[in-house]
Amino acid sequence: MKRFFRLILSIWKRQLKIYVVAALIGACIGIFILAPSYDYISYRERYDGPLSSFEYVLGQIRDIFTGNITAHNLILFYAEIGAMLGVLSLLIYRTMHRPLLQLDWLKSELDKNLPSIIRQGEGPLLEFKATLRWDLRENRINRSLEGVVMKALAGFFNSHVGGTLLIGVADNGELIGLENDYQTLKKPGQDGFEQALMTAVSANLGADLCPFIHVLFHVVDGKEVCRVIASPANRPVFLTQGNTQKFYVRTGAGTRELTIQEALEYAANRWKKHAG
Repeated sequence: MKRFFRLILSIWKRQLKIYVVAALIGACIGIFILAPSYDYISYRERYDGPLSSFEYVLGQIRDIFTGNITAHNLILFYAEIGAMLGVLSLLIYRTMHRPLLQLDWLKSELDKNLPSIIRQGEGPLLEFKATLRWDLRENRINRSLEGVVMKALAGFFNSHVGGTLLIGVADNGELIGLENDYQTLKKPGQDGFEQALMTAVSANLGADLCPFIHVLFHVVDGKEVCRVIASPANRPVFLTQGNTQKFYVRTGAGTRELTIQEALEYAANRWKKHAG
């Protein structure tokens, strides 16, 4: 748990710096644009002067630097207004920008044809798993196989771009299907399979991550395949195994566990960029 809190604290510090910078930029806008603009409007209401708005604002900025303007309270007021506008603009940008990027990425994934995806083979954005919980070698249920699927999803969640997991496809691209997994479910079929998958994600990775997963089912050559599209998570994702939490990332065609130091550095960089 200590490394989890260290990661969260590091990310919060990074995000706080971004908000402070946004507030400072907004304060400068308030002092050097809003305040002179307001004064110019007041000036035009009182006098029909020859100065253009641009000339008046430049004159006000010059007076601020030379100390000729003594209305410090008014300047402070506009600095506060500008700072609030800067932070508000950053919040609006973060709220609107990320969903648009995710929608574009999801649309591009949905437009891909499944057989062509399988022919690509495993890579940084794609992994195959033969089953969710059915052990093909021992011909029985093996719940530890769910942990292997969760490991792959954790790696995609922690990546910058997410990825696609195909369940029912062997590592070499051979179609296995979902029939063996279906017989292990209380509710055999696609609905029961999706429910079992979401339950595993909620229990092992976090219930808040379920909206970051999109589950589709395809039939290829008479065999059903589950296509799991995982979007990048908005926080570090740990896989709980026993009494320990492990941090995985996608590297090449595999998923690798990071050391504590590697996880701290990776997460600080990964979610710093995301917050921006």
